Amino acid sequence: MIHVAAAGDLHVGPEGTGTYRERLSGLADQADVFLVAGDLTRHGTVEEGRVAAGELRDLGLPVIAVLGNHDYHSDAEEQITGVLRDAGVTVLEGDGTVVDCGGTRLGVAGGKGFGGGFQGKCAGDFGEPEMKEFVRHTKDFAGRLGAALLQLDADVRVSLTHYSPVEDTLEGEPPEIYPFLGSYLIGEAIDAADVALAIHGHAHKGSEKGLTQGGVRVRNVALPVIQHAYALYCLDAGDAGKTTRADVTERGRVGVPASAW
Repeated sequence: MIHVAAAGDLHVGPEGTGTYRERLSGLADQADVFLVAGDLTRHGTVEEGRVAAGELRDLGLPVIAVLGNHDYHSDAEEQITGVLRDAGVTVLEGDGTVVDCGGTRLGVAGGKGFGGGFQGKCAGDFGEPEMKEFVRHTKDFAGRLGAALLQLDADVRVSLTHYSPVEDTLEGEPPEIYPFLGSYLIGEAIDAADVALAIHGHAHKGSEKGLTQGGVRVRNVALPVIQHAYALYCLDAGDAGKTTRADVTERGRVGVPASAW
């Protein structure tokens, strides 16, 4: 059994230094790995990146993160990535990593992702160059994510993105902004790779639980959604290391409620 803790949309800033870290006390006793689904910062400054790195440093378990749109806002995403990696955080962008969890190999692939919308209500790469670039950016990411997932030499695969692969976990957000919250192309990449669980953030007013068209469980772990410091999920590798999509067990939300922060 692998215990996966996950959270997204931390949005830390200098004035709150240490606040989130306090809520992670005992995390290493609860989980084998901590997945962070983007938007670690508010405005994507290097100063905020250093705060985020301090919150996630030396937690006693592997920390794997992707950046979010806020982390790109000040054009300092590369510097923020470097600061996080210097703190021991694995940062993914269209690639993957494998963690040994008590003899079971957990493979995580991911990246920020992008928008575009969902089947029947999505943008197409036709017309103006700007529209083509918008859609092709998502297509490129989905291709890299799919390849990274398939290349993982792991017993259990997890997808980690900031943008959503499904509509389900966006419920509660205005439908008009769905195209800017995720893309079905990310979901298709996940479905093609025998993934046990898909984690994302970004949709603060969305819902926690959803499914891809292929039946993969999707969880929106944005802090305003889960209302706790992190959510905890249990993944069972099953017989002979073969993961089935039914092997995801909910362990609920863990840590201090957001209302108490």
